[in-house]
Amino acid sequence: MIQKLFKSMVISQIVSAMAVMLCLVIDSIMISRFLGTDAMAAYGFANPVLLVFASFGSLLSSGIQVVCSRAMGKGDEETINRCYSLSVIIATGVSLLGVLLVIVFIDPLCVVLGAKKGTAVFELTKDYLIGFVLGAPFFIAAQILVPFLQMAGQRTKLVVAVLSMTVSDIAFDLINVFWLKKGTLGMGLASTLSYVVAVAIGIVYFFRKECIYKFRAKNLGNGLFKEIAKGGVPTMVNQVSLVLLVYLVNHTMVRVGQEVAVAAYAVVSTIANIGYCIGNGISEVTLMLASISYNEEDEKSLSEIVKNQTIFSIGINLFAAIVFLVLAEPVVSLFAPADTPERGPAIFGLRIFATCLIISSINAAFKKYYQAINKVRFSESISLMQNLVFPACVVVSFGALFGTSGVWFYYPLGEVLSLIYISVYVWKKSGARYGSHKSFVCLPRGFGAAPGEAVEMDIRKVEDIQEAAIEASEFCAEKGVSKRKAMYTALCIEEMANNIVTHGFVEGKDNQIDIRIVYRNDELIVRIRDNCKGFDPVKYYEMMRPDMDDPTKHIGIRMVFKMTKDIKYVNSLGLNCLTMKI
Repeated sequence: MIQKLFKSMVISQIVSAMAVMLCLVIDSIMISRFLGTDAMAAYGFANPVLLVFASFGSLLSSGIQVVCSRAMGKGDEETINRCYSLSVIIATGVSLLGVLLVIVFIDPLCVVLGAKKGTAVFELTKDYLIGFVLGAPFFIAAQILVPFLQMAGQRTKLVVAVLSMTVSDIAFDLINVFWLKKGTLGMGLASTLSYVVAVAIGIVYFFRKECIYKFRAKNLGNGLFKEIAKGGVPTMVNQVSLVLLVYLVNHTMVRVGQEVAVAAYAVVSTIANIGYCIGNGISEVTLMLASISYNEEDEKSLSEIVKNQTIFSIGINLFAAIVFLVLAEPVVSLFAPADTPERGPAIFGLRIFATCLIISSINAAFKKYYQAINKVRFSESISLMQNLVFPACVVVSFGALFGTSGVWFYYPLGEVLSLIYISVYVWKKSGARYGSHKSFVCLPRGFGAAPGEAVEMDIRKVEDIQEAAIEASEFCAEKGVSKRKAMYTALCIEEMANNIVTHGFVEGKDNQIDIRIVYRNDELIVRIRDNCKGFDPVKYYEMMRPDMDDPTKHIGIRMVFKMTKDIKYVNSLGLNCLTMKI
């Protein structure tokens, strides 16, 4: 099921990853083509501030995914709802504070960013920041809506929201350019309005009856915030490293190539952000799935995740790299027409960037994977090496030796050095040979069920149910489980699987039930996961409790609850997941 789930999630997640960047890309195209080189340089100077807001949104988004995914692995709905409620409150408060700070300190901020006071570029930078920052709350809201919608299985709604945002931004930009003529201020406001559109579409789900999240402003607790912050720190380190790197590259470009080089870098970095969305999308899927599997101590699934993240990184990014290499000139032409001075350097820089896409995606996926399996310090160190230390060394040294052309090589060289860094760590920790994806799974000794302690079965049709029950009985017999407990296990599987097949299977859909039984420390745990219609047997049992005294009603589900000492249900990633302790 992992491969199928990875495949079904990755496209919507890649598109969702573009939600944060698409408006900025469209602004960049419109600014470069209609407002000129000074305006494009102003956009480049404003980038670090945009990345700061993106950093905070990413911290929340990533922390949400880690905390909620682990809660899903435990069937802990209360923590999921508390996480949802707290993230809404924090995002609202911090984004409004950020808006206030930028507006109050706008002049010194523009100077720090590199725009000289009294110049046209300074005023253009100031205008764009004011227009953009007014939409910061919606900018951040769009980021935190993504993981919640993805975890709820609302992938279609994500795609619709992103496409609507893109169309809106193009329309608003054109209105600004040809009618309102408000320059970079209008471009920033266009982004603001398009984020409003995206959030308005996405937020509808949270007011529907079928929404799996419940907003509760009470009993949030400081501990949960610390968990979210801890889960998001690796992503924050990643984003802060990027902010510092962009700042360094901007100042290096000014020194070796003046404003034209800054404008060229703004073009390439904007296009690069779209390219990076592929790796970011793959890595976010990795984070969600690996967090759930790690909490379930499912070593086999983690191995499959590492394998699939690598396959998808190579396959999708190979295509993207070829597109950028072959179509570098027409792609750059969207931002820099033939008569603009930044066009030539930008074409060269984009082709250099294209060579790093595959390795960059692999590095990003491993970074999120190690975060998911609780190797947080290592994940943070990868961010520092990948996004600051290695590329900064190349920027400084190659910039001094080869000028503007040399700076671009930080893209591939930084990624290659980062992959070497990851490989050396894995080799030291696992002692495994290179070439095997299993060597990068890198789990601690004693993790998960030992060989022979677990068995897995798939059910795709009603005839498979009896075979699964027999296999479960045989597994219990091998482990020395009592006949009574073995019988309970088989009966629970039969009853729940029959319910799913009868009431949950959707005609024309590739319906699948995945069963995993673990016997460990004299405890027997059965996990049933399916991709069928949503149904919460725990909630149903509570609702039907008044009828339970009647022996003729709800016989099957009553029997299951009597044969289990603990039973939990959670809907995660659009899947039903039921965990029973026999």
